[in-house]
Amino acid sequence: MLNIKKYKNISWLFVMLLLMVGAPALAQQRQTLSLDSVLQRINNNNPMLQEYNYRAKAMNAYAEGATAWMPPMVGGGVYMYPYPGAEVMEGGDKGMLMLSAEQAIPNPAKLRAKEKYLKSKAAIENAGRDVTFNELRAQAKAAYYTWLVLEKKMDVLQDNARIMEYMLKLAKIRYPYSQGNLGSVYKAEARLHEVENMQLMTASQIAQQNVQLNILMNLPKEQKYSIDTTVAVPEPVILAADTAYLTSARSDVRQLDRTIQAMQLNAEMEQLERKPDFSIRFDHMMPRAPMMPQQFTAMGMISVPIAPWSSKTYKANTKAMNLEIEAMQQEREALLNEAQGMVRNMALELNTMREQVENYKTRILPALKKNYDVTILAYEQNSAELPLVIDAWEALNMAQMEYLNKLQELYLMAVNYEKEIEK
Repeated sequence: MLNIKKYKNISWLFVMLLLMVGAPALAQQRQTLSLDSVLQRINNNNPMLQEYNYRAKAMNAYAEGATAWMPPMVGGGVYMYPYPGAEVMEGGDKGMLMLSAEQAIPNPAKLRAKEKYLKSKAAIENAGRDVTFNELRAQAKAAYYTWLVLEKKMDVLQDNARIMEYMLKLAKIRYPYSQGNLGSVYKAEARLHEVENMQLMTASQIAQQNVQLNILMNLPKEQKYSIDTTVAVPEPVILAADTAYLTSARSDVRQLDRTIQAMQLNAEMEQLERKPDFSIRFDHMMPRAPMMPQQFTAMGMISVPIAPWSSKTYKANTKAMNLEIEAMQQEREALLNEAQGMVRNMALELNTMREQVENYKTRILPALKKNYDVTILAYEQNSAELPLVIDAWEALNMAQMEYLNKLQELYLMAVNYEKEIEK
């Protein structure tokens, strides 16, 4: 008796250990990711966004070396040295050994301008990251909302499967008593198999959205989790969206602004080419004749970029850059005008679609549900045939699917609208 109790205790302990080991894996499988957590993971882990981070860091690294000078030049050789075999008449004709050092001194204004220009290119990369994140965020929202609607479709299909199983069961019970025909039984069975096929297709589509989100979050493609299905339907949107709001909200406009700023700094850097650069040189001569003194040469040099034959280059480059800046500003204005009109049209369409979805939810579906309930009740009371019940069910099912398709369109339309206003 003691041994039996001992073995029972050991077995219970073993079961508890298995449950404790398996609990983390089960919790991981049932992990629910909200939309905000998905977007946060994309922001932190997506390789495309990491690429922009490294490019911006590279531009800042280039800017750190922009104020460096050229390395000094040192050398040595002979000065006024006679050729071999030449007759030397005096000691001074023996020539000298020479050591030389030279340093170019760039104009400080040019160095500061170059540093500002390279830092502005880092700002362009950061703005480009925002543009890419807006694209990825829209893709993630589209996949997330599509998955949400597919889950709702799966719930409807499961209810439909139960309904068809119930009707098929009733038809098979009534057929032997001549209260139904064999064709109705086969029709109900066919509809049940159609529902099962739709469940398979919906499950495959859910798996595809799962993989899409994993790609965006840089997770293993086979990782499984669930999503939050309590996301609210998009609210009506305000039609007004002026250019001032779009300028502050849209990342592509900010990227254009950063590009224009960088081009302006580049033009300023090119204009500074009119300023001179400097260099100094020191030569030390050691004569071979013992009676000759040691000598040196010290020189300072300055460039003359305002010379007519050299000033054409930076003048032409500056003019061309200013024209490119003007073209970029016109592109920015055209982008804002197009975006303002697109946002307004999308807002009108979004509000209309929301009204249609609300009509399906509050009017069409309840009416068809009542029609189905009345028909199935009549069938249970032997006052209606099974084909009428199937017709009522098909009408309700089609309306439910159409409602969910409209709901998916509404979500995707809201995603596109939020993408345009950078929300």
